Amino acid sequence: MDRYDVKRDLKQLYAPKNTDWALVDVPPQRFIAADGEGDPNTSDAYARAVEALYSVAYTAKFAAKRTLGRDFVVAPLEGLWWADDPRVFITRDKDAWRWRMLICLPDWVPDGLVEDAKEAAQDKKGLPAIADVLRVDLHEGTSAQLLHIGPYDDEGPSLARLHDEYLAAHGLRMSGIHHEVYLGDPRRTDPARLKTVLRQPVAPLGEAEVDEHGQDD
Repeated sequence: MDRYDVKRDLKQLYAPKNTDWALVDVPPQRFIAADGEGDPNTSDAYARAVEALYSVAYTAKFAAKRTLGRDFVVAPLEGLWWADDPRVFITRDKDAWRWRMLICLPDWVPDGLVEDAKEAAQDKKGLPAIADVLRVDLHEGTSAQLLHIGPYDDEGPSLARLHDEYLAAHGLRMSGIHHEVYLGDPRRTDPARLKTVLRQPVAPLGEAEVDEHGQDD
């Protein structure tokens, strides 16, 4: 049985090579998601949200294999991050961060299967946060993206360069929420070797905004 793997099918988004900002076109994608706010390193809500997402994702994977005859590799954890003042991501004032954690699903996984997976995961795990898992769509379109190698807290200079130099130099503005894709497990990987995709949806200066967050819930 062939297994769908988003890292293989969308290499430009999940295995980029460029370590400086470059533009990519991001197609529509389907996710399960969990929302919260605060420092992800100390927030119990963050840990519960991530645990709930993985529980639902793996339950959906096995349900798809059993009922649809199709399999997929559970995708990497991703996150949308925003705040009233976006510069808190440069200064790393994590208590002011808001987040929506995500796991991508193949487009052939129906919403009904996801709901059934939530119920099954809840019955098995008994995690209250599973009830708050959402099914969302995201279409970021044109985005600036790079591969960051190193600790998460070293992202600041790259983000500052995006905000202070790259956007103006290319006649662009931010048009959606800062997006990160986590390609390594921080529990098992040397922080200096962690790989994170940093992505920012953008639009030409002067183009009318269609949606504040660049997403369709």
